[in-house]
Amino acid sequence: MNLSDNTIHYYNLNAKEFVAGTVDINFEATQNRFLDKLPEHAYILDFGCGSGRDTKFFLNKGYQVYAIDGSKELCEIAERYTGIAIKQMLFQDLNEKELYDGIWACSSILHLPENELKEVMNKMTDALKVNGVIYTSFKYGTFEGKRKERYFKDFTEKSFGDFVKDMENIKIEEQWITGDARINRSHEKWLNLILRKRNGAF
Repeated sequence: MNLSDNTIHYYNLNAKEFVAGTVDINFEATQNRFLDKLPEHAYILDFGCGSGRDTKFFLNKGYQVYAIDGSKELCEIAERYTGIAIKQMLFQDLNEKELYDGIWACSSILHLPENELKEVMNKMTDALKVNGVIYTSFKYGTFEGKRKERYFKDFTEKSFGDFVKDMENIKIEEQWITGDARINRSHEKWLNLILRKRNGAF
């Protein structure tokens, strides 16, 4: 079983518990910070949608949303919660070109090892329209490896800046640190990022 399989297996086994701990979190400040960067009725990809919390929020705001997750169990739960079809697929299988105004990757692509993460971020950039934006988040720190059966790649502002410096088609527009929004987890820090596809990329 490879790293991706291990992480997906974890979410399949723990889907109900994971959803219970995340679906009702008030994440509006960050959601709206992302939406403020998008045009009206923008087309959004929820890239690793988990419970469907953010997909539902964006739908209720009038946006067009396409959502994916690697976990079959989470896809089924998110479909019931959001009322839309959720596609089960791996991040590595993203293959659209200049389709989305925004990609929301909240606490999702952090499960990829660094070499796979770069490949996936290039695919995400390809899938964005010119001037489109990505929101993503990582646990704050320098750790890379397995935590409780899941793989994590952590970043600081410096290490993420170094990570993307040779990615010519994307630039960091905003970055900020927050505490974990889950109950009793506020001591855990997160690096939040908004990235923009450069005008005239490719």
